[in-house]
Amino acid sequence: MATSVDLSRVTFIVMREMRGPLIALLTVYSASILGMVFIPGIEVDGEVQYMSIFHAFYFMTYTATTTGFGEIPIKFSDAQRFWAIICLYVSVITWLYAIGSIIRLFQNPFLLRALSEWQFSRGVQRIDTPFVILCGFGDTGSVLMRGLSDYGYPAVIIDSDEERIKALQLRNYKVATPSFCGDASVPKHLIEAGLRLSNCKAVIAITNSEEANLKISALARLLNPEVGIITMSKVEVFEETLATLGGEVHIVDPFKIFAKVLAAAMHNPGFYAFNKWLVREKGATLERYIAPPVGTWIVCGYGRMGHEINRVLSKYGIKTAVIDPHDSKEEEHIDRYIVGRTTSKTLEQAGIENAVGILSGTDDDGHNLGILLNARYFNNDLFTIVRQNKHENEVAFRATNVDMVMQPTLVAARKILFLLIAPLLKPFFYYLLESKPGRQGEMEKVINCLRKKVGKQVPHLVTIHFTREKSRAVVQLLDEDKKVTLGELIRDPRARDIPLDLVVFVIKSSDQEIVLPPESYEIQENDEILFCGTGLACRLFNATINSEYKLYYVQHGVYKPRSYLTNWLLTRKNKRLLDN
Repeated sequence: MATSVDLSRVTFIVMREMRGPLIALLTVYSASILGMVFIPGIEVDGEVQYMSIFHAFYFMTYTATTTGFGEIPIKFSDAQRFWAIICLYVSVITWLYAIGSIIRLFQNPFLLRALSEWQFSRGVQRIDTPFVILCGFGDTGSVLMRGLSDYGYPAVIIDSDEERIKALQLRNYKVATPSFCGDASVPKHLIEAGLRLSNCKAVIAITNSEEANLKISALARLLNPEVGIITMSKVEVFEETLATLGGEVHIVDPFKIFAKVLAAAMHNPGFYAFNKWLVREKGATLERYIAPPVGTWIVCGYGRMGHEINRVLSKYGIKTAVIDPHDSKEEEHIDRYIVGRTTSKTLEQAGIENAVGILSGTDDDGHNLGILLNARYFNNDLFTIVRQNKHENEVAFRATNVDMVMQPTLVAARKILFLLIAPLLKPFFYYLLESKPGRQGEMEKVINCLRKKVGKQVPHLVTIHFTREKSRAVVQLLDEDKKVTLGELIRDPRARDIPLDLVVFVIKSSDQEIVLPPESYEIQENDEILFCGTGLACRLFNATINSEYKLYYVQHGVYKPRSYLTNWLLTRKNKRLLDN
């Protein structure tokens, strides 16, 4: 529907701008042809010759191209030649007028916008796989789109910044990324982006405006009650409103997310390294853990980040000293609150020499780096956490060699990516981080297994749905009331005695979620499975669940025949093997 509407707008603008030139050309050519038809020509055998309509049209056509085939079908009379001269000059002037109108037409901003919307809608309609609508292509959107591309997940992008949309055309994404420069909070643009299409799975609102994110989320819910909504919000008032929209709504607050990660790292040091490794962060490794120390911490900047971090530290009974230019209305969890900018004097008042850690969490990157350098002058053994607000400053922050860098755009982008490609990670993390005996040992077991199977290769998180479309061979066996176990599927289809280099995290069945399932688990139709492994292992697993021959081999250890001759030969071979 949106495509046809945009096409009608293009047609309307073209006809409106070209109406005058077209009427002028039709008038000039009609008069010229009629004149050539009615003006008498030369006499032949005593009879005056007249030009036919066809020959008059042919003459005016080839003269318009300045080709010049001469006087046809017979020589012209002087009257015809005089009329031809007039027609040539008038038609040239008319063509100049028409060409000028065409040039102005292609410079018309309304036509260019209508063409852009039409091409955008057509690009969206051509996507035949599940996709998401990405509203906002700032730092967060750019990082998220790179992750989606790596996992082969198409996205439709809307952003109000024309320069960001132009920059998008230079990216080498592996998937389709139709893009449009416009306001994503306009319902028409969301519909053009495919909001009502059946393969639209989610709307992601990550613009720089909290109000725009809230409006986009509300519109998406109204226009398509079934679509998932993921929105970034850092204001509690908006978060409360978003939570009442109903349906599948995920609110991403990078400060709360980082605070939870910090809390997990405090009582389970392996989690932070594991989380960084899963998101493929540069330099991330499973070999080195980061354990924030227990003692007095200094929090520089008591905005959203400072507030959330202080809440986490207080939860574990850790004393904090806060430095902020503004008075705090909530000081119940703060041991010492110092009003002022972070300087050498205020750091000394906060007890920098005896502190074990410092958080530099203001909204100014230069100020954060300055705080860090100043603090290290007094205490070089501090555990350091610093907030990086702009992605372009990454080089400077890496040079500081801090223990933990909190970049809101990266935190939000990775959280959204996990929600899209690996939603089962949430129950997996909850399970590992529960305060129950043995959970830390289970995480160590998972990490050791991943070290062995994946090592230094790039980790691939994969979610598989056991449906007819995505695991044809498995469902076919289930229809025949045959069993398929998890242990059979994670065998190498080239040599079944060798396990694939992957670790199964979670299986979601109709009535339960099984974390770290046993190999004896029997697969059921519509199950979901989340695992992590190498790229090769993921491809081999996918080949097994979609090939009846590979699945037969990993189950029985012999190859299923594909023809009568092969059937006869393999039957005899298998019989000899069984006899021996």
